[in-house]
Amino acid sequence: MMWFQTEITLKEYTRGFHLITNEILDNFPEIRDINIGMLHVFIKHTSASLTINENADPTVRIDFESHINKMVPENQPYYKHTFEGPDDMPAHIKASLMGQSVQIPITNGQLNLGVWQGIYLGEHRNYSGRRTLVLTATGN
Repeated sequence: MMWFQTEITLKEYTRGFHLITNEILDNFPEIRDINIGMLHVFIKHTSASLTINENADPTVRIDFESHINKMVPENQPYYKHTFEGPDDMPAHIKASLMGQSVQIPITNGQLNLGVWQGIYLGEHRNYSGRRTLVLTATGN
């Protein structure tokens, strides 16, 4: 059994949902050394998230952003955590709803995603900066 782990810092993204599959693969070549295994991706932030969904039609990512903004609107009078702006508390809620990690099977040195699947970064802040991921791969 082999274990590999690294941290990568993503380029800065605007608010919304962004495909980061290739950025992960480009920065973690050890995946190619695993025949059967698992990749775990964890984001070290409380106002951004990870999920897996459609990787072909960019309107899916636009719809994700539109829908989650409707589910978790800004400027609600009951929000107390607002020191960093109106997007702060909603970003924390969105990150908790979407999640901070994903797991993907590795088969023959490649991520075993479906034909139309990709890994998304959900960037929930207007001005966030760069995000850090912990990538852990294990297998034979």
